[in-house]
Amino acid sequence: MHILVADDHDLVREMVSAYLQGEGLGPVVAAGDLAEVLRQLRAMGPFDLVLLDYDMPGMEGLTGLRQVIEANGGKPVALISGAVTPEVAEMALEMGAAGFVPKTMGARSLVAAVRLMAAGENFAPLSLIRRTKSSVEALLSPRERDVLAGVVAGKSNKEIARDLDLQEVTVKLHVKTMSRKLGARNRTHAAMIARDQKLV
Repeated sequence: MHILVADDHDLVREMVSAYLQGEGLGPVVAAGDLAEVLRQLRAMGPFDLVLLDYDMPGMEGLTGLRQVIEANGGKPVALISGAVTPEVAEMALEMGAAGFVPKTMGARSLVAAVRLMAAGENFAPLSLIRRTKSSVEALLSPRERDVLAGVVAGKSNKEIARDLDLQEVTVKLHVKTMSRKLGARNRTHAAMIARDQKLV
């Protein structure tokens, strides 16, 4: 995996890079501003995942995000930030960002989020974005929504697998990633969130 971490704070760059490389997610290339990100993309890209600080020099809000999404050749680009409004997080997802990662996130959660986004999924903590139906649906893939409907209906993984013509192990994986995206503790909690948000 080839990852670019962009942040204007040396400590943040070094810590995130160390976390990821320590988990075998590398090599990790670092950049300190938007101009350097674009230079690295021209020289070495596209990267499997770009983690882009929302507040670093050159970004000009979501303008920089759009530039990097275009420059990374269709591969995922996610925002990282210490503080951002729910509206900005939602706009970033709508623009095609792979996700939003708070700088306060713990190391293990960060690694899990990076694996998820590098695999082509979206990630954003629901504690950050508004829990509107559209914003939650944007986080889930169509297959995850199918699986969620089965969970809400009280079906077992085996039953859901049969209904959707999937392997049971695939359903288990979808339940796990879906629960993580919804911020659910388990499948029952995921079903409660889905009912509250009228997702199915």
